[in-house]
Amino acid sequence: MSKLSTKARSPSVDRLKAEAQRLFANRGIDGVTVRDIAKAAGQKNPAAVGYHFGSKEALIRELVVDGAKIIDDRRNQQLDALEDAGGEVSISQVVGILIYPSVNLAARGETDTYNRFLLMLTMAHRDLFDDALEGRWNSGYQRCLKHLRKLMPPMSRALQNQRFIFLESYLGGVLSARETRLDDTSRAHSTWNDKSTLAHFAATITCMLEME
Repeated sequence: MSKLSTKARSPSVDRLKAEAQRLFANRGIDGVTVRDIAKAAGQKNPAAVGYHFGSKEALIRELVVDGAKIIDDRRNQQLDALEDAGGEVSISQVVGILIYPSVNLAARGETDTYNRFLLMLTMAHRDLFDDALEGRWNSGYQRCLKHLRKLMPPMSRALQNQRFIFLESYLGGVLSARETRLDDTSRAHSTWNDKSTLAHFAATITCMLEME
């Protein structure tokens, strides 16, 4: 159990988490040590991660849940509003609920790194990611898939599952690429700064799910 359960949050803990997520996003999970995290966070004690979180794995779990809770809350709120409105639900509406709650997760003045962090984590340690979610913090995602199963053209469940695998990979890859480009201040990135880009991205996902 993380020591955060018994200790009040502090700026130093927040900084450790922010720097850890940034390092994991840029270097991968196995390319970052607890000493790297402590140093990046300005901690003189290299054992700061162990003191505050217990272990590197416990810190990773906490980072997963922090972002997943925000995304899941946003998705469920939007799904509730969509369902309460009545009328037909479209694939494009559900796709929007999959995409937009996953952007703009960072605190004001900070750079988004959560999608890159998740991509790095799931590529190397998918079991850790799944275990951290505890089957709780992806309920909005599962609700979206339930809607999509009803809305997609007739096909076997196996083919639907294949498309959902493509969907997950495409969603994570593009949102991670977006974060990477927006984090690069050395030059302009007209595509990723264009507000219409995410809408175009959503349209391509919708096409994939609607095709027979």
